[in-house]
Amino acid sequence: MTTGGFRVRDAEAGDLPAVQAIYAHHVLHGSASFEEEAPDVDEMRRRWEGIRAAGYPYLVAVRDGRIVGYAYASTYRTRRAYRFTVENSVYVDTEVRASGVGSALLAEVIVRCEEGPWRQMIAVIGDSGNAASIGLHKKFGFREVGVLKAVGFKHGHWVDSVLMQRALGDGATTDPVERMDIP
Repeated sequence: MTTGGFRVRDAEAGDLPAVQAIYAHHVLHGSASFEEEAPDVDEMRRRWEGIRAAGYPYLVAVRDGRIVGYAYASTYRTRRAYRFTVENSVYVDTEVRASGVGSALLAEVIVRCEEGPWRQMIAVIGDSGNAASIGLHKKFGFREVGVLKAVGFKHGHWVDSVLMQRALGDGATTDPVERMDIP
């Protein structure tokens, strides 16, 4: 998918150093992630491989040959009853904030998940003050379903987690189709 001067495509192994750099900035300078130490490229590769092996989408946005954002869906929780629910993550290079990169990435993750067996998507947003991420998710039909107050402590202050949710496809209106390849 190409839009706004950038293209969204499946992430490849060669993209992971750029993905790691984007994520490292958010880990070290923001509260979107509750990690306090940025994982190295090898760890990001292990995560990417695990997500892809489980059949979830992992995408990057590319502008002028440079990775400017990434997004993926993954297991929401590991107990089997959660197998039709995914959690999404979207991270954008700070140089291209508010350029439509996050919207394009989230839109494509939703489309890809609706093509699969999943029926609910959860966003776990670090920091109730993260207006950009909350607004992005609202734009795509997510509704706030709760706030976990002061569940993280990062950069010298308490941080909330905002829980947002949206249905995928038929949502809960019909029973899901059972597939053997869902973890």
